[in-house]
Amino acid sequence: MSEKTSRATQVQGAEKTRLESRLEELLSSVEGVGKVEVIIMTADDGKEDSFSMNSQAAVTGVLISAEGAGSAVTVQNIQQAIMALFQIDAHKIRIMKMK
Repeated sequence: MSEKTSRATQVQGAEKTRLESRLEELLSSVEGVGKVEVIIMTADDGKEDSFSMNSQAAVTGVLISAEGAGSAVTVQNIQQAIMALFQIDAHKIRIMKMK
């Protein structure tokens, strides 16, 4: 891997981490959600799915582990927020109850 490619990968990884962190912070502040962990899956210009984010990447899936996911209302609220934020369908979002 070239130095330029390596640097681009680091920048993309940092951007994704920042996005996931912001989403975790936002969701954990919502009533009933509690502690959350988020993984965002992206596709880079139609290439294979990856964990990198850049201006060309589209979100292809979101995985969320939340303390409050035992409540159907909380799960629905999280799902609707993710659908609105990333413009993705419900079947591309998975919300699980954190232990």
